[in-house]
Amino acid sequence: MPHIELPDGLAGIRGPMAFRPETAAPINELVDILLRGPNTLTPGERELIAASVSSRNACRYCQMIHGAVAVRHLGSESIVADVICDFEHAGVSDKMKALLAIARKVADSGKHVTTLDIARAREHGATDVEIHDAVLIAAVFCMCNRYVDGLATSAPDDAAFYRARAALVAEHGYAVSAATNLDT
Repeated sequence: MPHIELPDGLAGIRGPMAFRPETAAPINELVDILLRGPNTLTPGERELIAASVSSRNACRYCQMIHGAVAVRHLGSESIVADVICDFEHAGVSDKMKALLAIARKVADSGKHVTTLDIARAREHGATDVEIHDAVLIAAVFCMCNRYVDGLATSAPDDAAFYRARAALVAEHGYAVSAATNLDT
C-alpha cells in the first residue's frame, strides 16, 4: 500500500506522476530525451541501462517496465535477462558492457566510477556523449527508483502488464503516454 494517497489503478511511477503532474512533465521529458532521443546508442541499449540500474537498486517496477521496453526494441527477452543477471557475460557488445559497468557503479555512488572505467569504455569505442548519457541515465533512474520505492507504489506481478505498457511506450514515448494517460 502506498505511503500517501495516490490515484487508483496506476502502478509504479505512474501513480506519483498523476499525483503531481507538474513534476511529472519535466521528468518524462528528460526520460524521453535520454531513452528515445537522437543518440548513437539505440533505444534498446539505453533501456538496458535503465533496467540494469533499476535491478541494481532492487526497484521491481522500473526493472520490469524498462526491461519490457528493452525487449520490445531488441526483440530478445534472453539478452535483457542476461544483462540483469550478469551483464559482463551477456550477449551485448564490449562497449555496452563497459557502459553498463559505469552505470551500475553510478547506482551505488557516482564516486565509484574510476578513470579505468572510462578508459575501458573508450577502448571499446564509447564516445564522450555515450559515457555522459550512460551516467545521466543511471542518475535519473536512481532518482526514479527511489521515487517509486520511497512512496511504496505497487508493482504488478503479471508480465503481460509490463509487455502491454512497453508497447505503448515504445510507440508513443514516455511524455506522450503519461500526458494522454494511455493505459492497458
